[in-house]
Amino acid sequence: MKWLNGTDALMLSSETPNVHLHTLKVAVIELDQDCRNFDIEAFRAAIGARLHKLEPFCYQLVEVPFKFHHPMWREHCDVELTYHIRPWRLPAPGGRRELDEAIGQIGSAPLDRSRPLWELYFVEGLSGGRIAVVGKIHHALVDGVGAANLMALGMDLRPGPQRGPQPPDPVPSTRRLIGWALADHVRHGGRIPRAIGYTARGLSRVRRSSRTLSEVLRRPFTPPPTFMNHHLRSPKRRFASISLALADVKQTGQRLGVTVNDLVLAMSTGALRTLLLRYDGRAEPLSAVIPVSLDGSADRFSGNCADALSVALPVDLEHALERVRGCRRSAMSSKERQRLRGPELASRWLDCAPPVIAEPVIRLASSRKAVSTMPNLIISNVRGPFERRGRVGGALVTEIYSVGHLAPWSGLNITAWSYVDQLNVSVLTDDATVEDPHEVTEAMRAEFVEIRRSAGLSEQLTVVECAMAPIAVDRDVTP
Repeated sequence: MKWLNGTDALMLSSETPNVHLHTLKVAVIELDQDCRNFDIEAFRAAIGARLHKLEPFCYQLVEVPFKFHHPMWREHCDVELTYHIRPWRLPAPGGRRELDEAIGQIGSAPLDRSRPLWELYFVEGLSGGRIAVVGKIHHALVDGVGAANLMALGMDLRPGPQRGPQPPDPVPSTRRLIGWALADHVRHGGRIPRAIGYTARGLSRVRRSSRTLSEVLRRPFTPPPTFMNHHLRSPKRRFASISLALADVKQTGQRLGVTVNDLVLAMSTGALRTLLLRYDGRAEPLSAVIPVSLDGSADRFSGNCADALSVALPVDLEHALERVRGCRRSAMSSKERQRLRGPELASRWLDCAPPVIAEPVIRLASSRKAVSTMPNLIISNVRGPFERRGRVGGALVTEIYSVGHLAPWSGLNITAWSYVDQLNVSVLTDDATVEDPHEVTEAMRAEFVEIRRSAGLSEQLTVVECAMAPIAVDRDVTP
């Protein structure tokens, strides 16, 4: 048994019937001549053989009575693979749109908390004789970096734990859970004084900073109301994806003197400008939440260890290179704010607050009244497995996509994941934000082309070898 940290517990407390806190991971798998018989039973056998390495897949949630403490993980439990690994078949022609629609449908239902908090869908019917695996994993179980490490284990890119399968742990009694909670509160009685000291040191750094009165230390602004901001009223989710050559992205970044993270923000900013003009008739600067990992170690496979930056997106700027430079300035300013206040500030206070205290605050922050004060959307960029392409059951994994959850106050999440030589971008929306989620991904592609043109680079993008061609949408996506 082990405790969830405060951020893990936050992921559970924030969930409602219309706000799912699971993430979606998608792997496209090529079946060559030696793997033509790789069916769902073979896939279950492959995962079953690795289950002792994929330790979080064996965790089961255990709630502490009266919400006296954070929940716990029962670390070893029986896993019913026929329940957790499920079949799915795409309608013809089995292209990107059909797969994206299936991913949205899979993401529209919550996970059962009485079981380990994950499901894998074995998706057949893709064109070219390929299959896809769509994973639905609760954010309380693992964050982006941990998920990338977990996928590397699943694809045998890393050795992982050497111990074999473990027998199931006994289910703890209520009395034992209360005893553990009391002992843990006593044992960690110094957490609050340490959190106070950490906060005081951050405030002192802010006061001593020569930039105290500048914009770098202030929240960028109050975010404007937009087409994407509303209290989520439906559990339905819609998904879209594109794949770019990582070499093109790195070449562009080197030409402009910016990072891949800066370019992901700039592509998102240009796409959002297009959509704001289309849906709202105006484009005012936005505020985005950017998750940032605090522990990027390769041997971390579970739990959340991240901070969140608030970054201003200059969607009001007309020229692509101005937007790139504006995104870089905003990102650097946010990192400076984080450094001064201390990156662990939020996580330390979350660790101190038991659910009985934290949950009312979460409900208030997720209420309809709070929508107008919250950032406009979430944008993430995660470095996925990069050494080489992995395999599952001998079959080659050619593409990986990932997307996080929707916040209670926003119908849009943009997540970029690199995989070897690809930068794969995924978009998650609800059913009330855009007419077609591929409007977002195609606008991002168009913005990337415009950035390259403005930088004096070829507008012809490198063709990414992937299972699905780009999707044409009926709308003009020119920035």
